[in-house]
Amino acid sequence: MSQDSLKQRAAELLELAGIRIDGDAPTDIRVHDERIYARVFAHGSLGLGEAYMDGWWDVDDLIGFFTQLLGSHVDAQLRTLDTLIAHFKARFVNLQRGEHAFEIGKAHYDLGNDLFQAMLGKRLVYSCGYWAEAGNLDDAQAAKLDLICRKLRLEPGQRVLDIGCGWGEALKYAAENYGVSGVGITVSEQQAAFARELCKGLPIEIRLQDYREVDEPFDAVYSIGMFEHVGGKNYRAYFETVRRCLKPGGLSVLHCIGSNGTPAQPDPWIEKYIFPNSMIPAMSQVASALENLFVVEDWHNFGPDYDRTLMAWRANFDAAWPELSKNYDERFRRMWHYYLGASAAVFRSRRDQLWQLTLSPGGVPGGYRVPR
Repeated sequence: MSQDSLKQRAAELLELAGIRIDGDAPTDIRVHDERIYARVFAHGSLGLGEAYMDGWWDVDDLIGFFTQLLGSHVDAQLRTLDTLIAHFKARFVNLQRGEHAFEIGKAHYDLGNDLFQAMLGKRLVYSCGYWAEAGNLDDAQAAKLDLICRKLRLEPGQRVLDIGCGWGEALKYAAENYGVSGVGITVSEQQAAFARELCKGLPIEIRLQDYREVDEPFDAVYSIGMFEHVGGKNYRAYFETVRRCLKPGGLSVLHCIGSNGTPAQPDPWIEKYIFPNSMIPAMSQVASALENLFVVEDWHNFGPDYDRTLMAWRANFDAAWPELSKNYDERFRRMWHYYLGASAAVFRSRRDQLWQLTLSPGGVPGGYRVPR
């Protein structure tokens, strides 16, 4: 197809989402390089993201642009070879086992604590906040940590396991506010070093370890924003590990992003630039992996709270950019904006959700009263 034909086809697809090329609306796309059309039709979302990183196009309201695209499902008409490759890798290759399990730590979480300290706020909590009664990011993250502690029914003297402990904030919160001791495991060297320093003086051990290697008893087991890196082929192994480590009568909370429909294929741009070897679980996958292991006491969804969380992260990132720009270039800034903007749109359009599952090995006697 000629460049004019490709541009016409692009205009027709964008019109389905209420978006015009070089229009006046905040969500209209401004094209700086006409090669974008061939790039997007050849490489789909990967081409669109890389073209943005390279400055080939702009839009005043990036989140609104993506929300309209996702809401109209225009992206379904851009299935390319890159999309198929990502899909088949996720389906047939176990990308989260052995050495692969540590790739996400090196590629993303080891980018630099300076970046995440600037973006995430008072607490380095890289997951959705709980905004039910919160008016700012720091309060929303504290509310989320407290909600998890209450769901786990933590009591002084208990020992807890944090699978994918990040920078240690959840363990620190639980130890200081609920009197527990604990173990945190992570696949990121930078996170582990930071968490050890953060939790110094508290009865907390931080390990650089794969979750499948843990085999010891805990009163409670939880995971916050880590399950997205487990992979569909390993969901059963994850829940078997939790069950093996959880004492009778204990509780587990799983906090993760979830997909509405059938098992989702990874987005090629996200896979390449942000979260390698990651996968958003479908409800059917989680449910089947839990069979005969746990009673699902509660399945809580507060997906729209992730939109607000991502908006707050973007505001923090922009405010810190003059200092961050000493270590990161303009292409990185555009990449990070694209990542945060597209992610916010996914939740704003309700394409993905945020789940908290509360699990018990044999059912809480008399039933479980759900904290909110």
